[in-house]
Amino acid sequence: MNTLLQHSIVKYALVGLLGTAIHWGLLIALVEWTGVHPVAGSALGFLAVLIISYILNSKWTFRRTGEGMDMKQFIRYTIVSSSGLLINTIVMYASVELLSLPYWLGQAFVTVVVPLHNYAINRLWTFRVSAASEQLHKH
Repeated sequence: MNTLLQHSIVKYALVGLLGTAIHWGLLIALVEWTGVHPVAGSALGFLAVLIISYILNSKWTFRRTGEGMDMKQFIRYTIVSSSGLLINTIVMYASVELLSLPYWLGQAFVTVVVPLHNYAINRLWTFRVSAASEQLHKH
């Protein structure tokens, strides 16, 4: 019987919630306490969760087995995260600088768009399981 926590999208969402909490916490702290520009604060927060989310997603969400870090997979994850960072930065810049919206409103939009983008690409490319490997796990 499958429980809800066995589905990769649910696991990815939980890892994403943790990453989002860290991201928002760093963004607010950097902007409100240190005066960092919101675009830079958001980008720094996004980068801060890269390693944590990779480890959690590779070991728990997509169940990569083996010792150590798979560098090819980590590079793919970093590429996907970097494309998410680019989307993050463009949306934040457009929200804050072009539309003069509060930074938190731009970040709210980022919080919806970027995780959906990253999940789809990570599932299809970064953590893709080959057919041969899938057959080994079934037996």
